[in-house]
Amino acid sequence: MTKKRVLSGIRATGRLHLGNYLGAVKGFLALQENPEYECLYMVADVHTLTTPYDVEELRQNRREVIVDYLAAGLDPDKSILFQQADVVEHIELAFYFSSVVTMAKMQHLPTFKEKAKQYPKHVTMALLNYPVLMAADILVYKAGLVPVGIDQEPHLEVAREIARAMNQKYGTDFPEPKRFDTPGRYVPSLTGEGKMSKSVEGSYIQLTDDLAMIKKRLAAAPTDSGKGKSVPAEGGVANLLTLVELFESAEKRKEYEKQYMGSGIRYGEMKNELAEAINKELAPIRAKRKELEANVSYVDEVIATGAKKAREIARKTVDEVKEKMGLL
Repeated sequence: MTKKRVLSGIRATGRLHLGNYLGAVKGFLALQENPEYECLYMVADVHTLTTPYDVEELRQNRREVIVDYLAAGLDPDKSILFQQADVVEHIELAFYFSSVVTMAKMQHLPTFKEKAKQYPKHVTMALLNYPVLMAADILVYKAGLVPVGIDQEPHLEVAREIARAMNQKYGTDFPEPKRFDTPGRYVPSLTGEGKMSKSVEGSYIQLTDDLAMIKKRLAAAPTDSGKGKSVPAEGGVANLLTLVELFESAEKRKEYEKQYMGSGIRYGEMKNELAEAINKELAPIRAKRKELEANVSYVDEVIATGAKKAREIARKTVDEVKEKMGLL
């Protein structure tokens, strides 16, 4: 049986947090253990260049994400773990792909418009070409499955259009990649708005946070008086209840909901219990991370080996494309 190839990645904008862990990495782990799939998980460091960034932070973060992957349980003997910038074929293929995509198409993507509005002084060609590079990330491995959120669907449609255009014009054999859901969960922000994000200070709990830091972060989460006629459907209290369900149980959430409409919730006690539950989940990851931080040579080896394995696949694809396009 031919394995289905899967590719996904996380941007190198900082250490991983609970949202990355429950929303993506746990799904990566499930796929890694499934013999039907061949998995490639990258650190999307080149994509980080599309928005303003600090050079030294990027240099550190691209390695930290690999360490977080390993600490969370990704196994380099079962999955290919690599840094995007170490596989130059991504960039080369993205340029070839750009010859079959119009600027008008890129400029009309909702994500480009949002980022251009967010960073009006940083509307670069790199930002415009983000979806083309994403298509190259996927198709350089001829991956047919991409475990990403629904917000990435417009980018996946671009990848499918590029695959069709290349196949029709040059006779290549790229698959049309599909998004599929993994056992990941949506993790709400501690600020009460949206989901956990590395780019929103105060919204996240990092995988490296100890109990004291987890308590500190939860203490800052907004609440209300603790009681009312109905349980809030959104905002700080709603998000805390979701976290209770994720890290304690659905039954515990129901208890708090009853308290809210009755005697009231004591948020101090609630947050302390939640902190203990989150800490219990993160303790093994923190312990593994300490071992990895002390074993620099092992992490270096994982990064080098991952790049070599990824490049072997990617180079073959790029050479095929160059031959079809008349460059070889």
